[in-house]
Amino acid sequence: MPTLQFLVEFEGDLGEGRFETLFDSGANLSCINPEVAHLIASFNKLHRSKRLLTASENHFIEVNSRVTLDFYLDDVQLSDEFLVVPGLSDEVIIGAATLQKWRIKLDFDRDQVVVDPKVAKLQLI
Repeated sequence: MPTLQFLVEFEGDLGEGRFETLFDSGANLSCINPEVAHLIASFNKLHRSKRLLTASENHFIEVNSRVTLDFYLDDVQLSDEFLVVPGLSDEVIIGAATLQKWRIKLDFDRDQVVVDPKVAKLQLI
């Protein structure tokens, strides 16, 4: 699966930080390594843990927590839920659900992540 990696600014309820972020259209959910997550956000325990399938055959990782984070792409503020994944090899992974939610495009020809500022405008209808 094609991926792009960049340094991205994140904000949580405990603070902010810049983390290496993998934009991965092959990952369906967004995830964060617990070692960086605890620096900026309080963990919210899942009512039921999730078992995530890994690339290794018949190998699962159990996830018990999530965090809600704001993050910035081209000065556009976005937000989403990130599963706290023990042993995650990357600091942060932005998965397909977040990419679709915010209509983020991965431009592999230019090695860029593209976000339309209009999608982040809050509207009350």
